[in-house]
Amino acid sequence: MAANDISHEILAIIQGVPAGATNDDLVKGLPDVPAQARLEGLNKLLQQGTIELLKKGDKLIYRAKDPKKSALPKDADNEEKIIYGIIEEGGNKGIWIRDIRLQSNLNMTQLNKILKNLETKKLIKAVKSVNASKKKVYMLYNLEPDRSVTGGAWYQDQDFEAEFVDVLNQQCLRFLQLTRENAEKKREGPLALKRLSCCTVKEVHKFISDLGISKVHLDEDDLETILKTVVYDGSAERIMMPDGSYVYRAVNSPLAAPGLVQMPCGICPVIRNCSKCGDVTPNKCVYMTDWLD
Repeated sequence: MAANDISHEILAIIQGVPAGATNDDLVKGLPDVPAQARLEGLNKLLQQGTIELLKKGDKLIYRAKDPKKSALPKDADNEEKIIYGIIEEGGNKGIWIRDIRLQSNLNMTQLNKILKNLETKKLIKAVKSVNASKKKVYMLYNLEPDRSVTGGAWYQDQDFEAEFVDVLNQQCLRFLQLTRENAEKKREGPLALKRLSCCTVKEVHKFISDLGISKVHLDEDDLETILKTVVYDGSAERIMMPDGSYVYRAVNSPLAAPGLVQMPCGICPVIRNCSKCGDVTPNKCVYMTDWLD
């Protein structure tokens, strides 16, 4: 049987195993086909870019390619195809170079050379991960990195944007408080007050978007993360609705914080050494001076 004919049957078997077919699967599916003919059919499919060659453990597997995905050039060698396939498996979360080496069984010199070639051809890219500043993960060139890799909107060049998060926290709380104040003005009773003072994540997202204070795109999940910090601060509560969704509501502290709690003495690192005389005194205290100012 010609390679052109057998390739169709081989492809059908491979397509029937989404995770990838091994050589044993092909032998079982085509028991009467000689090994040489089977090899020629596989080579034809690989050259056409219809299937890809991957390595899992000690075994090679053949997997049908998604026509919508970017493909390796036809002149790519088998080692490049294996590395490309391993990186493709990592998806948009990427894969560490150590894991690529373990799965491919290539030495570091070979692996670095292949990775550099694939990067030069813009088939893959290296992305710094916020989880390990000195390490990079590899993923396909056309993928948008997962927020677990980049840190999402809260990170800029791997640095946590604390001030940006604080601003969003304050503005989200402000919206919740304004909503509660408007509900209180209506004087419709406690049940109505609770219902009218609740805000959905969608409403908060619209408020923040309309303010235009963010230079990066924020989705509703980002804003819900901020709303949870407002809850953790004790300034709001999170309420589950009958449909399983959550709403947020500003809460009023029953008592204002007393002045003694706000004084720096409560967190002073040298409070034990403080006295009426000596080097550490209330009169000379820089913390107290800053607080009074």
